[in-house]
Amino acid sequence: MRTSGLNRGGFGRRGAALLAVLWLTAALSAIAFSVANSVRGEIERTSTTVDGVRAHYLASGAIDRTIAYMLWGPNDKKDDGSAKFWEQGMPRLYLRFPAGDAIVEIIPATAKLNVNVATQEQLFRLLVSIGAPAAQAREITLAIVDWRKPSSGAGPFDQYYLTRVPSFQARHASFQEIEEVLLVRGMTPELFYGTYVRDGSGHLVRRSGFKDCAGVYGGNLAFDVNAADPALLRAIGLEPGAVQQILAARRQGPILRKDIGRIRRFAGPMGNKLVVGGNSIFTLRATARARLQDGRLSDMRRSVAATVKFFGYGMQSPYQILRWYDYAPTDTVAWQ
Repeated sequence: MRTSGLNRGGFGRRGAALLAVLWLTAALSAIAFSVANSVRGEIERTSTTVDGVRAHYLASGAIDRTIAYMLWGPNDKKDDGSAKFWEQGMPRLYLRFPAGDAIVEIIPATAKLNVNVATQEQLFRLLVSIGAPAAQAREITLAIVDWRKPSSGAGPFDQYYLTRVPSFQARHASFQEIEEVLLVRGMTPELFYGTYVRDGSGHLVRRSGFKDCAGVYGGNLAFDVNAADPALLRAIGLEPGAVQQILAARRQGPILRKDIGRIRRFAGPMGNKLVVGGNSIFTLRATARARLQDGRLSDMRRSVAATVKFFGYGMQSPYQILRWYDYAPTDTVAWQ
């Protein structure tokens, strides 16, 4: 009987030890699983960061190449007489690099309404075209006109700005950057940057913002037919049917100078405001994707942009970058 008791005690101790080992094994397995997940997550995050950095520098390089193409464009032709690199009217370039691909959107200053010289009617029509109610559009229009003209600083808009937190004073001078419009009374981020609304079928579609249609370098008399936003085309007086025809023509390919006569004819009385290309100032927006080891393009995209003034090929300083955007997201790029 005593021996049996000893055996039962030995079995009990061995069972407890086995249970402790099992618990310890389970704990170590959980720790190992957690560490493995953490390592995997860090590897994926590092890979994403690397792809993002590569895409950023690819986009920056694409801007440099596009500037060179635009300088060479008027002078280099193919055998059929078309431009070898670029010509006025080409709204984008698809560039391939060993490390990835990039799409560069070429936006002339003439694709936007100049907020410094636009008339009150033009500003009002544009604001209504991008979805502002009439009362809000009128208030913003008056605020923009007040901001850009000299004043004693004692007007109703000035008093309003002084009550804001933090308070500030209107410049009462020309807008230097389009983002200044965010400060004027009545302007909202949704109107300025654009937003998404549901169409008749219930699908979300993008509604353009003020910044898509207005800038500080363009004019108010002529607008680029290839890059002007549909909201701006409506605002300058084109009928909706004419705007749709222009968009359909864009989808078939760039509208070149030889085509502008035909476009103006179906655009109606306001068609004479349509031109091809710009003068000397362009915004170049590049979106790039790095190439993976298996040859596919990464899902990670990075976009940068530059506003460039061209002085001409052969000049000592043929161009000048007026502004650089390290972060310039876009949802208008479609990959081939």
